[in-house]
Amino acid sequence: MSGDNQNLNSKEILSRIGKQPVTIPSDVSITNENSELTVKGPKGTETINVPKEVIVEIFDAEILIKPTSFEKNTKALHGMVRSILDNAVIGVTKGHRKSLEVLGVGYRVEQKQKNIVLNVGFSHTVEIQPLDGVGFTVENNTIHVDGSNKQKVGEMAAQIRKVRPPNAYKEKGIKYIDEELHLKPGKTAATTGE
Repeated sequence: MSGDNQNLNSKEILSRIGKQPVTIPSDVSITNENSELTVKGPKGTETINVPKEVIVEIFDAEILIKPTSFEKNTKALHGMVRSILDNAVIGVTKGHRKSLEVLGVGYRVEQKQKNIVLNVGFSHTVEIQPLDGVGFTVENNTIHVDGSNKQKVGEMAAQIRKVRPPNAYKEKGIKYIDEELHLKPGKTAATTGE
């Protein structure tokens, strides 16, 4: 009886994300040396440090992440390592992308070699250099941030948005392309409404 309870508790404590295998595409190679996973694909190479709390098992077409214990911290690491690995596989095959829109009359963005130059209402332009492994593409007033590392792509996009966050009262600023702006009425409009 106690053994059955122990098995049940073990199942409950395993990370639901962590126990799912990661499929290895045919054009991706994964090696594990000195607790460091190297994921190589057509769009780049990513490395992942494997904590001692988890075990990595590599097969021909998939990779499994297993916890060494059922402690809370290990459970969290179990799911996290699996997610990072899955994002790395996607990154080196399809790549990751974040897109931003530059909104506002007279606001614009231009590409200058690898960098982008923002003209967003300041007395000067703002030039942004990409992080290593990240690239920019500009279409009209839309900026695409691409790379194999999801974290770097997200960090780079956040830096760009921070230059001129979207205004809550006017459709001006830099916003994520899928970000919904909840425009607020101005003070005058609010007063008139009352």
